[in-house]
Amino acid sequence: MFVYEKRLQYPVKITKPNPKLASWIISQYGGPDGELGASLRYLSQRYSMPYPELKGLLTDIGTEELGHLEMVGTIVHQLTRNLTEDQIREGGFAPYFTDHTTGVYPTAASGSPWNAAGIGVKGDVIADLTEDLAAEQKARVTYDNILRLSDDPDVSDAIRFLRAREIVHFQRFGEGLRLAKEKLGEKNFYYMNPSIDQ
Repeated sequence: MFVYEKRLQYPVKITKPNPKLASWIISQYGGPDGELGASLRYLSQRYSMPYPELKGLLTDIGTEELGHLEMVGTIVHQLTRNLTEDQIREGGFAPYFTDHTTGVYPTAASGSPWNAAGIGVKGDVIADLTEDLAAEQKARVTYDNILRLSDDPDVSDAIRFLRAREIVHFQRFGEGLRLAKEKLGEKNFYYMNPSIDQ
């Protein structure tokens, strides 16, 4: 069971509209390496994780990713609230606006809607934790790219916080992978196929 605190994990206070920046940041809401996919990946992987410590790790990080999803949605909302028609047109936001007005919709910056096919849930300890390490690095790179494009210090501040959490999650998944290998044994750390020779 989850308990919801009615506050963001990190404050988001954006004062200037910027539809162009919002159209890039939306990728971390519903893009291929965004927070929606991360939260569902980890919260789904936890069911087949054989070790309580790793189940807890996936639950903790998956829950935090839901908080990050809320932050990214808030950033997009604050960047697009009260836009004028000229800002929508000049900011390159018209295609998104046509389909979603200024609703926060899970999509990539490229316009592709979120799709569950992009998340990895294998049911194998090593495969899933390795997937998670890669997912955190891809999210970090996306945040790096957003920081390169952002010209708003209020946006960049929140994005830097999210980027830092991706690094922490990467480190925790690395620790989890080491723990899994120790528990599975040095000779054979394939959970579902223990009879395969290495």
